[in-house]
This record gives sequence, C-alpha cells and structure tokens, in this order.
Amino acid sequence: MRNSEQSKGAPSQVQSVDRAISVLELLARNGETGITAIAQELGVHKSTASRLVSVLEARGLVEQLGERGKYVIGFGIVRLAGAATGRMDLARLGRQTCQALAESLGETVNIAVADEGGAINISQARGSAAITTQNWTGQRTPLHATSSGKVLLAYMSDTERRRILRRRLEQFTPRTTTDAGELGTELERVVEDGYAACFEELELGMHAVAVPIHGAHGEVVAAMSASGPSYRLSRQRVRQLVRPMTEAAEELSEQLGYFQQ
Repeated sequence: MRNSEQSKGAPSQVQSVDRAISVLELLARNGETGITAIAQELGVHKSTASRLVSVLEARGLVEQLGERGKYVIGFGIVRLAGAATGRMDLARLGRQTCQALAESLGETVNIAVADEGGAINISQARGSAAITTQNWTGQRTPLHATSSGKVLLAYMSDTERRRILRRRLEQFTPRTTTDAGELGTELERVVEDGYAACFEELELGMHAVAVPIHGAHGEVVAAMSASGPSYRLSRQRVRQLVRPMTEAAEELSEQLGYFQQ
C-alpha cells in the first residue's frame, strides 16, 4: 500500500489533494476500478476513498459505470487536457510565426498568455536589429505595464479584470500607469483600436506594441508583441507595425481554428 492512514480525523487539504491525484493516476493506469481496490491502493478506509471519489465525480473527473459500478476517468479530464494541449499547440505554432515576424520587422517578437494575474511568455524570436539578448521565454511579466499584458487584460472577463485592477499596481518606471481608473480607460481603447502599446512603462528606453491572438471559439488566448529601443521603435513606427503584426496574429489564430466571419 502506497500510503497509510495517519489519523482517524479528516486528512489535511494537502493530503486530500495528493490522494485525489493518486486516484486519478490509478484509474488512468488500471482502467475500471472499484472503491475497495482504490482504498487498498491508497491505504485508507473505504469511506475515505468513497468521499474522494465522490468529489472527483462531482467535478466530472471520474465517472461510475452503471449504478454501484466501478469508476473510470471522466470526460472532465479531456477538458483539462484540451486546455493544456491548446497552450502547447500555441507555443509550437507560435515559434514559426514569431521567427517570421521578427525577421520581417527586425525586432524582438514574443507571444504571451495570461497566468495567475500575470503574463507568461511562451515563445520568442529576435530580429536582425534587436539589441537585447535577454530571453523572456518562461518569464512572468506584469499585465498593467506591458503591451501584451494590456491586451490580455482588455479581453478578460469583466469579473477577472476588476479583480486584478483592485490590487496595487506596481510602478516600474515614472511612466507606469498605476491608477486603475486610468488604466481601465486605456483598456477600452485597446479593444477599440485592436492593439496596445507601452512606452517605457516596464523599462526606461524600451517601447512595445501587442495585438491579440484568438482561439478556436473567438476568445483571446494570447498576445503577440514586438519590442525595441525607444530611439528606433518610435510612436509613429509602433503604429506602422500594427498592420503586419495583426496579419501575423490572424494567420496564427486561423491555425488555432479561428476564422473571422
């Protein structure tokens, strides 16, 4: 038996999570499995195993085969796996798009997705004129102080956006927008214009512009940005980059299954 019952009282939350994951792994490995076998594998009483399975069943992660039958992995797992697959597809497809766009623009191009109140860069390519050697892939950046972050914020649900804007917005440079009301107005313009820009808001001397990437159902799943030094990526040049970036983002969106009507 992998685990032993540590006490007769309710298990800790961490222990419960660990046991729930063990149940999913067991069903994935063995297929149809009854409560008795699950309890034996976990080293717990049948009542404890039954409670764990009931919670997983309520969330659609396991299913019972007929009344009082054995349990199998549920279709809720397919939904979670689909979300992960979608992100992996985006990173894989995005690499080629980033490289082509970076070569065309000569600037550093990134793709970022929203992640727990921040933005995570999942793909990057540097153009011939790029001067920075920093690799942002896998790095977390703030939503309110980056062009990608503003795109992701602008297309979030109202509830999620309000939750984030209620937090203290950190000031990274004198140009960082830290007033939630002012930022909210800017995000409305992002949706109207179809792009977001940042001028020295995260780093002095650095400008960036970003456009949305859509998933199969039309939702914004990521943002594509181009960044460069302020002396080269002027406000006028930022506006010039919007069209080729939008076209590249639309091509990537189509690869993800999104087609504009």
